[in-house]
Amino acid sequence: MQVTETLAEGLKHEFQISVPASDLDAKADARLVDLKDKVRLNGFRPGKVPVSHLKKVYGRSVMAETVEQTIRETNSQIFTERGFKLATEPKVTMPTEENAVDDILTGKSDLTYTVSIEVVPPIQLADFKSFSVEKPVAEVTDADVDDAIKRLAEQNRKYAAKADGAKAETGDRVTINFEGTVDGTPFDGGTGEGIQVVIGTGHFIPGFEDQLVGIASGETRLVKASFPKNYGNFKLAGKDAEFKTTATAVEAPQETTIDDDFAKSVGLESFDKLKEALRQRMTAEFAETSRQRLKRLLLDRLDEAHHFEVPPSLVEEEFKQVWGAVLHEMGTTGRSFADEGTTEDESEAEYRKIADRRVRLGLVMSEIGEKNKITVTDDEVSRAVIDRARSMPGREKEVWDHYRNNPNALAELRAPIYEQKVVDFILELATVTEKKVTREELFKEDEEKRAT
Repeated sequence: MQVTETLAEGLKHEFQISVPASDLDAKADARLVDLKDKVRLNGFRPGKVPVSHLKKVYGRSVMAETVEQTIRETNSQIFTERGFKLATEPKVTMPTEENAVDDILTGKSDLTYTVSIEVVPPIQLADFKSFSVEKPVAEVTDADVDDAIKRLAEQNRKYAAKADGAKAETGDRVTINFEGTVDGTPFDGGTGEGIQVVIGTGHFIPGFEDQLVGIASGETRLVKASFPKNYGNFKLAGKDAEFKTTATAVEAPQETTIDDDFAKSVGLESFDKLKEALRQRMTAEFAETSRQRLKRLLLDRLDEAHHFEVPPSLVEEEFKQVWGAVLHEMGTTGRSFADEGTTEDESEAEYRKIADRRVRLGLVMSEIGEKNKITVTDDEVSRAVIDRARSMPGREKEVWDHYRNNPNALAELRAPIYEQKVVDFILELATVTEKKVTREELFKEDEEKRAT
C-alpha cells in the first residue's frame, strides 16, 4: 500500500492511496472461502461449492464489499498513525469511469483513490485551578415575598359587575366582542367574542385599551389602533387597524384581603404556608439564575483561555444554522436589519463570531470530557426523559415514544447534561467566590434580553 500526502494546509489534508490488486484479491478470496460453507447453490452439496465457481457468481459483489472495507480500514489506519481527530466525515474520491471501475472489481488494476479530511487541532487545555470566577447570589427578602404575594393577589383578583349604564375606568375589566379590519379588510385573528380586557394592563396592542375608557355595557364603538412594527405577524406589523367593539359587561375590581382564606383559594392551607411556598419557589428560581450566570462567566473564561484554529467547515455549519434562524425570525416578524440598528453585512460578521465561539467552546468541552472520562449514562438520559414527560401532563406516553423512537431527540437531551457535568468538573477545580447582589442585579441581564 502506498500513501502520499498531497495537501497539508492548516487543518485540511489530502492523501492519495494505492492498494495493490493482489491485496484486494487475497481479501476477496478469503471472503469467498468464508462464504463457501454458508451459501446454497443448485447442483452442489453444502460446503462443496468450489471457490472458483463462487468467484464467478459472487466475485463482483464480494470485491465491491472488499473495496469498501479496505478504504474504511486504510483511512482509519492513516488517521490513527498521524494522530488525527476528524472534524468532519472524510471525503473519498474514486475513479468513476466505467472501465476503471470494472478493472478494480475484476481484480485487473490496483485500487487508487484520494481522501480529503479536515481535522481538529491539538487543544492545550488551560489550568482550571488558575480560574477565578464570581458567582452572583441574591437572598430572597421579605419584601420579595410580599411583592410576589401582591402579584398573586392581582392575578386572582375578583371583579363585580358595575351598575347599569356605569362607564368603564382604568383598572376595570371589560368583556368585549370585536371585529377587526386593516384597510377595510378583515384579517386572520381579528375577531373575538367574550374577551376580557383589564384596562391599563397593556395586554392588547398600544392604544386599544385606552379607548375602552368610558364605554358602557351594551355600547359599541370604533377603536382605532396600530400594530407595533415588531409585531409577531409581519403581515400586520406597523399597520393601522380598526376594531368594531361592543362591550357586553363592565366590572370593577374588588379589594382582595390577603389572609388564610385567600391562601386556601389558591390551594394552600394557610397564609403562612403560602408565604413559605412562595419563598421556596423564589429561592429555587434565584439559585437557578445564579447558576446560569456563573456558567456564562465560566464559558467566557474558557473562551479567553483557549486560542486555536477552529475547523472552518464546523464554523460554517454552525453559522448556517444560526443565520438561518435569524433570517427566519426576521421574515416572520417583518423586522429589517435597519430596525435592529445594523446592516446585513455587520450582522452576518457578528453571527460568524458567535458561530466560531460556539464551535471553539464545544471542542474545548469535548476535550475536557474526553481527557477526564466524563460521560453521560443511560440512566441520566432516562431521568431527563421522565422529567420532560412529567412537565407535559396528559402527554407522557407521547413524549416517551418521541424520545424512544428518535435518536436525534435523545442526543439533544444528552448534550446539556454532558455540558453541565463538564462545567461542574471545572468549577470543582476553579476558585469560586460569591458576590452578594440584589434581586434586580441578579435578573438584570435576563430582563434586558427580554426587552430587546
